[in-house]
Amino acid sequence: MPLIRREDAPKRAELDLDRENPFKEFREASWEEALDFAATGLRNLHDQLGPPGLAGFGSAKCSNEEAYLFQKLIRTGFGSNNVDHCTRLCHASSVVALLEMIGSGAVSNPVADVSDAELILIIGSNTTENHPVAATFIKNEVRAGKTLIVMDPRRTAIAGHATHFLHFKPDTDVALLNAIMHAVIEQDLVDRKFVAERTHGFQALESHLQPFTPEAVASVCGIDAAAIREVARLYASSRASIIFWGMGVSQHVHGTDNARALISLALMTGQIGRPGTGLHPLRGQNNVQGTSDVDLIPMVFPDYQRVDDPDVRARFEALWNQPLDPNPGLTVVEIMHAITEGTIKGMYIMGENPAMSDPNLNHARKALAGLDHLVVQDIFMTETAWYADVILPASAFTEKNGSFTNTDRRVQLGRQALDPPGQARQDLEIIQALANRLGLSWHYNHPREVFSEMRQAMRSIAGISWERLEEAGSVTYPCHDEDDPGQPVIFTEHFPTSSGKATFTPAPFTNADELPDEAYPWVLITGRQLEHWHTGVMTRRSEVLDLIEPIPVASLHPGELTRINVQPGDPIQLQSRRGEVTAFARADSGLQPGQVFLPFCYQEAAANLLTNEALDPYAKIPEFKFCAIRIAPGE
Repeated sequence: MPLIRREDAPKRAELDLDRENPFKEFREASWEEALDFAATGLRNLHDQLGPPGLAGFGSAKCSNEEAYLFQKLIRTGFGSNNVDHCTRLCHASSVVALLEMIGSGAVSNPVADVSDAELILIIGSNTTENHPVAATFIKNEVRAGKTLIVMDPRRTAIAGHATHFLHFKPDTDVALLNAIMHAVIEQDLVDRKFVAERTHGFQALESHLQPFTPEAVASVCGIDAAAIREVARLYASSRASIIFWGMGVSQHVHGTDNARALISLALMTGQIGRPGTGLHPLRGQNNVQGTSDVDLIPMVFPDYQRVDDPDVRARFEALWNQPLDPNPGLTVVEIMHAITEGTIKGMYIMGENPAMSDPNLNHARKALAGLDHLVVQDIFMTETAWYADVILPASAFTEKNGSFTNTDRRVQLGRQALDPPGQARQDLEIIQALANRLGLSWHYNHPREVFSEMRQAMRSIAGISWERLEEAGSVTYPCHDEDDPGQPVIFTEHFPTSSGKATFTPAPFTNADELPDEAYPWVLITGRQLEHWHTGVMTRRSEVLDLIEPIPVASLHPGELTRINVQPGDPIQLQSRRGEVTAFARADSGLQPGQVFLPFCYQEAAANLLTNEALDPYAKIPEFKFCAIRIAPGE
């Protein structure tokens, strides 16, 4: 049943979500009252502040059709491009680098292409826990004799299958990758034909790499020069090498430079455009690829078409029959700052949980509490919903029809298996009801009608009809016409740039925004656990999973526990310049001395109370993977 905040329940910045009685701040309402209340609050703020006063967060757990309509509502109903979602917090830097250098933010090859690879390189990914299906493909190929190189500051389970493991120092990704590229050039392993025919700018890259000798970088990243040269030789000389990377690469202030270096490595060796080669940033949530494609992103329309391109904007104005904002909108963290500065006062959040997932949560929660009107649409009472003025109960993926696009660019059809519980409604219905109350005249009776409009907006899926999805179950894009079988491997002959060529972008070596010092001598790394997904909204409601991992744990090297006189299982206090939490110590020999790993799924010890909101200047992604903390025995 929809809920409206009680008039005697003012918002407080400090999260006080009572798990036993989470709805005590709210009263029940009918759907008509809740939708009218939600739309009236948004409309009044629009009248007072204009389009810049409103923003929206969509969700990568929703279907392509829901994400498409959500961003369309923000752009045509709110009148601004202030719309974003969790890719900003995951792979925004990867997408920026890929678009800049090769003209597409999509993965070049599917995960299953490891069967055609001779060498597999993984960097910054706890693949076994975060992408267990992909990890299974990879482990099977290693058992069959393939070479696996893993590079990470933390020795995770996938490293146990590696033929070569580079346990480099945190924050030195760019230096290490530049040294590997230097070694490729030094050993005359550059694919000169590929570089000459299919790229621009190699000379500038070659000049940039001169100082990054393996010897010079060895002390910086903690990897022996001989190991750097060996990895360079193996990767460049194999018949087919494929690169996978995760958020250990992307979630830094230099995340875009990390990705640029990986792309340059693939380009200079010609390891792209063929089966078994290429670049694959492993996506996190089930539809993060699809929701990015349909444009829950503030600076582009669907298919990554810039909002500030007059020709592109004219096409979408004709399609949507409405003038559109020519200015790129604000990103996730920028929106939170705009709220605290008083320029944004209303939000519509569908399926996102920024009260747990944003960096510097004290600031983010203060911002959410400061909104004049917050509409939250979700399947559970999340930490974010606790700050809402109205809560609209939505539907899970099994309770609706829709398409989803996985990490391989495979558009898949999801079919409804259950009805939404109680008075919950399907997301598509809720979005459309709000849109019509905001003055839009929408009449979509089925997701297939939304998908048909998406095909007009997105050349990449123009050849995929709803009927084709119903018959085949899935089709891989790009698929430009209905005779196109879909293209699992892309960039085979040219890149989707104006010249058809890729461009090298040199990556300078820079440090994290906040380095350890005497006051805060430890490095905090955050991430996911196998047992608990993301912010724990769903998995911590599973009794079985919560029995396996019921309490927040902070992992340290065993020697570090001894040094600070703490036993495994003891409480420890972690404190940064932004906040503090208490978790229970766990020994992990995969961590280096001076590192702490804290999952971000525990509301009672929210890791993002500690993390730094400093942004990558290109992708505006926060630096989740590195901040300075101190540790003390806890109570």
